[in-house]
Amino acid sequence: MTKEEMMTVPTSSIEQHPDLVNLQVRYERAAKTPQAQLVDGLTFLGGLYIAIGPWVVGFTNFPSLAVTNLITGLALAVLAIGYAAVYSRMHTLAWVAPLIGVWTIISPWVVLGSAATTPTIINNVITGGVVTLLGVGVLAVGMTGGGRRRQR
Repeated sequence: MTKEEMMTVPTSSIEQHPDLVNLQVRYERAAKTPQAQLVDGLTFLGGLYIAIGPWVVGFTNFPSLAVTNLITGLALAVLAIGYAAVYSRMHTLAWVAPLIGVWTIISPWVVLGSAATTPTIINNVITGGVVTLLGVGVLAVGMTGGGRRRQR
């Protein structure tokens, strides 16, 4: 086949491949379940709490940790909105949610070192633990596929 003939041969788009279309339908079905919606909503709220936690708990005298929490919390909230709105496109980023949870747990020691106080540690460890579990829940949404259809 010549180069010119190869240029005129129609190619199918990968977006139209039956396996990819079925996978997207599966993810959309999974994202519409009440469990997935609950996990997405709680993940969103967890992100907002991480963002405002320094002002709620009162460790604004550690501006570096406050900024870290603000950025990671807002990032998680935006991701949660994406998971809820278009999980079929966002499922490849589902691993980020538990990673943010783990970062939230270790950030007082990484950012503040020995200056970390009990309120900063307790706040971030509890919140990070909850967000890590929710992140695993977000990952599980894609694995469940929204349940199986009953055979008739």
